[in-house]
Amino acid sequence: MTLRVEQAAVDRDESRELLLQLAALEPNDPRRLQTRNRLATLHLPLAEHLARRFAGRGEPYEDLVQVATIGLIKSLDRYDPHRGVEFSTYATPTILGEIKRWFRDKGWAVRVPRRLQELRLSISSATTDLTHQLGRSPTVSELATTLRVTEDAVLEALESASAYSAVSLDYPEPGAEEGAAPLESIGHEDEALEGVENREAIGRILATLPDRERRIVVLRFFRGMTQSQIADEVGISQMHVSRLLSRTLAHLRTALTSETGSPLT
Repeated sequence: MTLRVEQAAVDRDESRELLLQLAALEPNDPRRLQTRNRLATLHLPLAEHLARRFAGRGEPYEDLVQVATIGLIKSLDRYDPHRGVEFSTYATPTILGEIKRWFRDKGWAVRVPRRLQELRLSISSATTDLTHQLGRSPTVSELATTLRVTEDAVLEALESASAYSAVSLDYPEPGAEEGAAPLESIGHEDEALEGVENREAIGRILATLPDRERRIVVLRFFRGMTQSQIADEVGISQMHVSRLLSRTLAHLRTALTSETGSPLT
């Protein structure tokens, strides 16, 4: 215990001396980086302590320490030892701000507007206070009144909470039979998808037909008209319509087979 107290005193003395040196060095002085690195090592326990406050919120502790260390370095660059404020007192708000900003900007699986992120935090705090006051969970209306926002805004912020973390579609749902994953229940096979290539090819081939033959095909297969109706529409006999359809369909089958390698069915 005595050794630990003595070591802490030595570290404080060294820190105070290095902080004075850092403040006196010019920005381009090569000694500045070495001095700052030593100070960052001395005060790393402060960054780790503050990062530990945010542990258990879905982010790895090691990542939180890295973010806190960035805040520590920013504090070292801005600290003025001549103002009489302890470095730890000065650095704590900066480090906490860096961690909170990281949660706000980087910790979300899906980026949501900052106003919703901030409102969500306010809702969390207001929920705790109202629960103690009311002895039950507050309603959306009560939260909206307390925060002076609309109920729609509260609902929107609560819904945005689901965007913080994401789960793989391949990850089995809790309680699902035989470990079924969400991906297996989303969407379905589109039977018409196989015909896309044929339909595109038919469109190109139809464009090469004479106007009358193309019109007859459209009336028969796209408008569902009978051969008698087509004959009246075009002004030819039903027998002539039948011959033109047979000849045109044969041409379409041949052209489609040569273009796609599969016959028209």
